[in-house]
Amino acid sequence: MDAVVIAGGVPKPEDPLYVFTQGQPKALLDVAGKPMAQWVLDALEGASQVERVVVIGLDKESGLACTKPLRYFSSQGGMLQNIVFGVEQVIAQNPDARQVLLVSSDIPGIKAEMVDWVINNAMKTDDDLYYHVITQEVMEKRYPGSKRTYTHLKDVVVCGGDMNVVAARAIHTNRNTWERLIEARKSPLKQATIFGWDVLLGLALRTITIDETVRKITQRLGMRGRAVRCPFAEVGMDVDKPHQLELMRTDLGK
Repeated sequence: MDAVVIAGGVPKPEDPLYVFTQGQPKALLDVAGKPMAQWVLDALEGASQVERVVVIGLDKESGLACTKPLRYFSSQGGMLQNIVFGVEQVIAQNPDARQVLLVSSDIPGIKAEMVDWVINNAMKTDDDLYYHVITQEVMEKRYPGSKRTYTHLKDVVVCGGDMNVVAARAIHTNRNTWERLIEARKSPLKQATIFGWDVLLGLALRTITIDETVRKITQRLGMRGRAVRCPFAEVGMDVDKPHQLELMRTDLGK
């Protein structure tokens, strides 16, 4: 399976991490002696199920390395635009690609075996989207004090994972859906028209389960989706705040 690494984020002055990045990509922040994105590439390099890698948002001058075929492309704007563009580049090189691994560049704690677990699990069925979640229990046990943002559902408390799998066909056959998502990313009203008021109300009142949430949303997007409870906290331990950066520097510097 080919992997797309989303690395297009450049913190603005009002961002908590700007004091560390000073206008440079967040993906290049030093974490225990290596750029944050290099930890991600190292995990992909060691994963037996990853064939090729596409990085969106950086270039060859970034100094990153990977022994597997690696291509760089500039950022296309926001995250959704970068995801769509990245999957399109995978398909352009490999028209027979069935699934694509999507990985954020800011989860430096992931390891090769975690990557393989995510891919192997997704290859068992034929859904359009495999969205990984980490329970609060798993996250707090591995990273106590990480101060993640959790979603309280009827059956579980979770945070979202930053390594997921999407079917290549979903980009081709649901292009209008992706465009609607891009347009709605900053409008709660537009999001409600896509996801449905019942889902938003269920989330607010905690009367909907994780499986119901993913199923209803993906159905309305014209896709088949599956919520996957990931046993690895590292998949959801992204670096968004200074204390999370320090946490990962300490953890990986051991």
